Amino acid sequence: MKLYGYADEGLPVEEISTKELAEVTLCATPGELRRMSEFLSFCAAEMDRMGAVYDHIHLSDRLKDFENSPHFVVMKAA
Repeated sequence: MKLYGYADEGLPVEEISTKELAEVTLCATPGELRRMSEFLSFCAAEMDRMGAVYDHIHLSDRLKDFENSPHFVVMKAA
């Protein structure tokens, strides 16, 4: 597993570049963590079901109450 991200610096999308991260800290409620856990299980099931065509899923696309949260995206490892 690798973690990637970028800082919210207000840059135009074409100037944003992701960086590999050494650590991620989630600042969340127990309820949010439980919903994210369900989301991660869903992503794992979708990876199994879709196989090589699985690309990525955004948490906020799956769970609308995360629309105003930082983007959380699950990609399949290469």
